[in-house]
Order: sequence, then C-alpha cells, then structure tokens
Amino acid sequence: MSVPVPPERRPSEEAGPRGAELAANPDVDLAPTPQARPTPDATREAGPDPTSDPNPEAGSDPDPEADAGPEPMLPEPVRQRIITLAAGALGVLAADELPAVLRRVAKFAPNRRARLGGPAIATQLASDPLFRQRVATRVVADAGELGAAVVGGARPAAADPVEVAALAYLARPKGWRDLIEAAGETVRAEADSAAVAELVREAEQRAARAEHDRAVAKVEAEKLRDELARVREELGALREEVRVLAKSLRHAQAKERKATEMLATEKGRAARAAADHEAELRRLRAKLAEAEAVAGNARQAAKEARSVDDARLWLLLETIGQAAVGLRRELALDPADRLPADFVADTAAQRPEAAGTARARALDNDDPARLDQLLALPKAHLVVDGYNVTKRGFGEMSLEQQRNRLVGGLGSITAQTGAEVTVVFDGAERVHGLPPAPRGVRVLFSKKGETADELIRRLVRAEPAGRPIVVVSSDREVADGVRRHGAYPLGADALVRRLSRS
Repeated sequence: MSVPVPPERRPSEEAGPRGAELAANPDVDLAPTPQARPTPDATREAGPDPTSDPNPEAGSDPDPEADAGPEPMLPEPVRQRIITLAAGALGVLAADELPAVLRRVAKFAPNRRARLGGPAIATQLASDPLFRQRVATRVVADAGELGAAVVGGARPAAADPVEVAALAYLARPKGWRDLIEAAGETVRAEADSAAVAELVREAEQRAARAEHDRAVAKVEAEKLRDELARVREELGALREEVRVLAKSLRHAQAKERKATEMLATEKGRAARAAADHEAELRRLRAKLAEAEAVAGNARQAAKEARSVDDARLWLLLETIGQAAVGLRRELALDPADRLPADFVADTAAQRPEAAGTARARALDNDDPARLDQLLALPKAHLVVDGYNVTKRGFGEMSLEQQRNRLVGGLGSITAQTGAEVTVVFDGAERVHGLPPAPRGVRVLFSKKGETADELIRRLVRAEPAGRPIVVVSSDREVADGVRRHGAYPLGADALVRRLSRS
C-alpha cells in the first residue's frame, strides 16, 4: 500500500519565523544575536534543533536523494510494521516534537495508537521528514544491532525482511528503496509459497477423498451387485406369484359374475317383496292413524270429563271450607281448654293428689304436643313472632344469637314436619350480612314504620280461607287479631319447649 507524499515543507515552514526570514532574505545572518541567543533551559524546552543532527549514528538522510521521487508501494505487512513502530515511538517523544494531529493519539496505549491513529501516523511519516527522522532515531536505537546494520546500508541475511524494510523506510539509508523492494519480493514469495503449499495440501486432501470415495464406491458396487442378484431372485418369485394370483383372479372373476347374476335375481325378488311389504305397511299405517284418531278423541273426552269432575270437586271442597270458616266465624268459637271428659272427671271422680300433677290431656296453648298436632295438618303454615319468642326463651343472649338459635331450631321443625315456616322480626334491629336461612324457613323483617305484629296479620290475611295457619306469639292483641281470620294462635312457650326438645 502506497502512502501519499505531500510536497516537502520549505525551510520557512520547518523553522518558524526564522525560516520565514531566511526565505525572504537569503543574505540574512543565520547566527543568533547575543540578545536572541537561547538559554540552555529554553533550548531544552524548545526541543532539538531541526538543523542539527539528532542522531549522528542514524544520520539525517545519508542519501541526499533519499526523499527524491514518489513514495514506494509498501507491502501491507511492512506498512503495518511501520505504523506499529511509529506508534510505539510516540509515547517517548516530547509533545513539542509531535505534529499537532498526533498529540492526542500519543496519549493512547501503543496498540490503540496503531489501531485508531494508523492513517494519521502514516500520513505524517510520508509528509513530515523531521517527524519521520525523530521516530527513526527512537526506533533505530530500540532495534540495536539490527537498526545499526540497516542504517549502515547492510541487509542481514537472518533478519526478518519485514522488520528490515520498516527500519529502512524510517531511517532511509542509502539504497532503502531496494531494501523495501526486496522485502516486498520476500513477502510476495512467502505468500506465493504459502498459496502453493495450500494448493498442494488441498490437492492431497482431494486425492485422499477421491481414494476414499473410490473405495467406498467399490464397496457400494459390491453391495449393489449382491442386491441386484437378490432382487432378481425376488423378481422370479414375484412373477411366479403373479401367475398364480392371475389364475386365482380369473376364477374369482368367474365366481363374481355368477354371484352378480344371482344377486340380480335376488334383488328382483327382494324388490317385489319390498313392494308388497310397503303396500301392507301403508295399509297398517292407515289403520294406525284411524286408531290414533279414535284414541285421541277418547283422551280428549276423558280429559274434558276429568276437568269437569275436578271443577265440581274443587267447588264442593271450596264450598265446604268456606262454610266451615263462616260457621266458625259466626259462632266465634275459641279453642276449647277443657274437653267433656274433664268436666265429668271434676264432678264424678276424684283425682289422685300428687305434687306437680298435671292434667292427663296436657294439650293447652303452651303444650308442644298441640303445636305438633297443628303442624301435622295438610299444608300447615307456621308464622312466628320472632323477638316475642326469643325474649321469653333465651333473652340472656344477644339479638344476633337469639335470631340464629331461633332460625336454626325452626329449620329442624320444618325438616321434621314439612310445614311452611315464616319467622318475622321487627325491622328496627335489622342487620346486614345474616347467614343464609335453612331450607323451608322464611325470615322477614318489617319495613320502616310497620311493626312485626302488623306484618304477621298481613301474612294471615294473605292465606286462602281454610288453610291451617299457626301463629306463635304471647302477645294477646296478635292472638286475637289472627284468630278472627281463622288462624290458630299458640303461646311462645309452646314453641320454646318444642325447640328445647328437638
């Protein structure tokens, strides 16, 4: 890869203002005046004098025409080595010895300098002879004997040609272009040798693969010949089998033709039988339709007769029930506390005196047996004044516990008797989130502005006349009100005793 070479800088560009003065006036005296003579400290700060020889051993272009002509075409390995050597030398050069474009690159690590600043380093080496000379001084000094030999124009036989070419490019001794050309030829020869070796290796690999493929093909050919012999034997067996099967097929086809003829005959017979059966089926369907029509008429007549009988029976039962309710309401009969046998026992017999002896019948308003008798009536409806019962039975509990215990006990009663149960609470203490009521138990709370007594009377009035309705409440006003509507009032103690027994 060739590095572009810009025009060499004039003395005015390399020497600053003094060079500009020299270029403008060639007769000016180059010796510094006593006033402008630099001090040793200033000389050290300004760096080496570009007009002086920085390294007498390396020389400043021993060949006067070393930089004449265009830059040579550098092989890529030589170019990379030059950039690497120059990148290593950047770290040891003073900042004022470096071109401005490379001062930032010099702060990087050597590998990073070569990778990121390679193009800039190559450009400066080709365009700035002074910078190249400074780099060559450092590189030749680091190279030791090899650097000294290259500067002297020698070409060590055992040295790496790439290293020799890189040092020659930087130091540029006499005949440095020949060294670079020789290194390029050596690199190209090595590349050609490597390519030839690679081709030979690939040819050997292809030959080995071809030999292996030939051996494999030979084995496969043997297998194919054996397979061909086996296939020929199988083909002969198959041909014999095909001949036998063809003969069997001909016999089968003959039998099939006979069977087809017999099948056609049987199909004709079956078609005639099916036609006869279809005619018979149509005749039977006609008879069945007539029978269904007669049966439908009979069912309709029976249904109408049953409807008339049901209507008559319902009307008769309704009349009897209404008559019984009206008679009981007209006579204003209350449930009897004593039976005729009780009166006879009081007048005509003596009772044994015993402490705590109760009447043998024990079916008063507070007797749970009376409650069981009423609930045994068909379609009985039990209506309970909730707080009236709980406060008499278990008033020491909280209201929530009272409700839960009463509702749970009523669930047991409805499960045993099958009666409809409705329990009514005053709505003033109603709470949300109550547990679900047992099956068959209806829990009601009176609305705002209405008491539980009024709701109980409304429930009784809503029931049909003649249905057994049992109201449990110790409130006399409630008992009298529901009795006028045909209900059976019982005291709260009867239900409390019945709950404690279950």
